[in-house]
Amino acid sequence: MVNPNIKFSRKDPQKFFKTLNKRVNAYFNDNNIKKTGNWKLHVKTIVMFSLFLSPYFLILFLDISDWWKLLFTVLMGIGMAGVGMNVMHDGNHGTYSKKKWVNKFMGSSIYILAGNVYNWQVQHNVLHHTYTNIHGHDEDIDASGIIRFSHNAKWHRFHKFQHIYSVFLYGLLTFNWALTSDFKQTKRYLKKQLSYGKMPSPFKQWGLLAVTKALYISIWIVIPILIGIGWWKVLLGFFVMHYTAGIMLSVIFQLAHMVEKNDMPMPNEVGEMKNTWAIHQLFTTTNFATNNKIMNWFSGGLNHQVEHHIFPNISHVHYNNISEIVKETAQEFNLPYNEYKSTREAIKSHFRHLRTLGSEPQLS
Repeated sequence: MVNPNIKFSRKDPQKFFKTLNKRVNAYFNDNNIKKTGNWKLHVKTIVMFSLFLSPYFLILFLDISDWWKLLFTVLMGIGMAGVGMNVMHDGNHGTYSKKKWVNKFMGSSIYILAGNVYNWQVQHNVLHHTYTNIHGHDEDIDASGIIRFSHNAKWHRFHKFQHIYSVFLYGLLTFNWALTSDFKQTKRYLKKQLSYGKMPSPFKQWGLLAVTKALYISIWIVIPILIGIGWWKVLLGFFVMHYTAGIMLSVIFQLAHMVEKNDMPMPNEVGEMKNTWAIHQLFTTTNFATNNKIMNWFSGGLNHQVEHHIFPNISHVHYNNISEIVKETAQEFNLPYNEYKSTREAIKSHFRHLRTLGSEPQLS
């Protein structure tokens, strides 16, 4: 169920998306390629889970110094971000495999990352992918007023410094998942009757949330303490793991949406958007560092945000190959194809954008 108050334009006189979709489908058909994940994704799954979980068991069962344990928690954070971007993300989009149970299983990896499938699918698949960069509807650009991500958001005097303090808050992303966000989202989404697919039973959702949170705390906090690791060391490691993952996930997301090249459109007085949904994605998403093999591999294709938003039903392992089709078609129809050549260039743009939005309202 999506928000009925906003409607995207049905007018696409040039038939951009119809043409693009036809060309992308032809690419897969002509090359006899499935749109879901392949062996490359399967290998990444093994690598990311190994990076995430192996340090955990080494900490539990090896007699190593505290400094090594601290380093391992950083590696766990990197692996945690990697599992989220590469495995969980594709699974919950239904693109990891053609088999629904495999997608469900891989999507359920979010439970050991601190999140919840129902909440994530509503926030990401429904609200973010449908209402990208629309203030008040896309919760991915809502920072509860602490950071001003849109010129439509209320301005506070402390926002003048947000380009400085924001990066320190980014690391708290998954930490908030673990402690507070999921409970607030479940209450809000159930009340609003929001869902991705069949609406879950409130009793079942609250019960699943309680059980998975209890298991999560048991795995990452209770068991290490019972093994004999000091409680303060466990909590410190838990925080470092989450802070590492949170920084990586937040920054990669911000570089795709919160940069100078992206628009922040709003509906008119009757709730209608200017563009069709597909064209809206071109104005509100940006690619970065798409020629960087390391970024392409680690980010789960999130640096190919344009391709991901127009084709969320295609696994990220194919984005690099279809990007030229998307780019050439957008240019042919005189539409934007936003991109930054490097991660550094995108980071600079992001913080310039934050500084602009943090200035007084009439200047932003």
